[in-house]
Amino acid sequence: MEVSREKEHLLSLKVMRLTKSSFITNVPILCEKRDVPFHGSGGDCTLQDVYPSVGTTPKMESFAVGEILMLPQNFGSIYLGETFSCYISVHNDSNHLVKEILVKTDLQTSSQRLTLSGGGTPAKPELTPEGCIDEVIHHEVKELGTHILVCAVSYATPSGENMYFRKFFKFQVLKPLDVKTKFYNAESDEVYLEAQIKNITQSPMVMEKVSLEPSNDYTCRELNHVEGGKTGETTFGKFTYLNPMDTRQYLYCLKAKPLPGSNRPPIIKGVSNIGKLDIVWKTNMGEKGRLQTSQLQRMAPGYGDVKLNVTQVPDSVPVEKPFNIKCRFTSCCERTMDLKLVLNNSSNGLYWLGVSGRELGKLGPGACMEVELTLLAGTPGLQNISGLRLTDTYLKRTYEHDDIAQIFVYSQEEGA
Repeated sequence: MEVSREKEHLLSLKVMRLTKSSFITNVPILCEKRDVPFHGSGGDCTLQDVYPSVGTTPKMESFAVGEILMLPQNFGSIYLGETFSCYISVHNDSNHLVKEILVKTDLQTSSQRLTLSGGGTPAKPELTPEGCIDEVIHHEVKELGTHILVCAVSYATPSGENMYFRKFFKFQVLKPLDVKTKFYNAESDEVYLEAQIKNITQSPMVMEKVSLEPSNDYTCRELNHVEGGKTGETTFGKFTYLNPMDTRQYLYCLKAKPLPGSNRPPIIKGVSNIGKLDIVWKTNMGEKGRLQTSQLQRMAPGYGDVKLNVTQVPDSVPVEKPFNIKCRFTSCCERTMDLKLVLNNSSNGLYWLGVSGRELGKLGPGACMEVELTLLAGTPGLQNISGLRLTDTYLKRTYEHDDIAQIFVYSQEEGA
């Protein structure tokens, strides 16, 4: 970027964005030898005559990317999370000695004004003819939208007159990634987070790190590495780059931290903070970018007054043979309940064995109890366990629990 200076000023200002160079590209010409035309003079035209010569890789004429680096031809795109670098030069175009030169650079965004340089530095005493003041500025971009780079120059002429001028450079900061999250609640106390990251820039990027920084209430386990594989081997294979408009899914398992002095996690209600995603990438020429999402929030599912977890259940059982399951009842209310267990048999192929209507006893706020129950499978196939009822004898309130687990029932012949 070059700004035309005003004629009455002795100094000129030039600002240029610093970006990585890129490889020169050629349009390869693919043809057979017999398709090469003849010159008008009668001499034969070889394949080397029709191939581009500037920047072409030797012995790889059909390869579009050359071996010569090319300087940026325009301002380019600036993305959120990248580092904006620019070169500022103040040059004395006159034949006079200029004194007390001060260069100040600010960056104006939609929400704030940041001083990048010259805020507390003293003025340069003098600048000789044809002399210049050079400065390189680096700033990590943290906001989207319109940014204005304000460069202000003040100096004193040989006659003692104080001069001042400003130049403005406007640019847009674009969004590099589209991040979407989904939460999945497991039957246990675990929560699974799926993060979908989409590259919405115009060039490939290498994903160096995508991690979840959990909040103080959760512990996190990444599920993006191959268990038993090589150190650092991910589920995405050897390729870590993400092409434009490509999407990649990352999976994390979160679990609430247990209460102090207890092994069981707390009952989380309403909206809770999960953590932040930290994303680090590099562009095709090695420029680094980093984004951190805002605090991810999850709405905890409503369990009512009593939460039921099936802690132990077999995957498959033979028909007409009893089997056991273990259930945990957890109080989610602020009062004490006196619970009674009622077992209702339905016609889905599974039948409860045991006494229905037995007293389980009192369950205090936040407390839990383990109960072992027995069932009998009467019909082969995939069956749902249903028909479990809990009654609070204090309030005469009944809590129904259906489809609490699934189990595959096979006949004796299939099992053999």
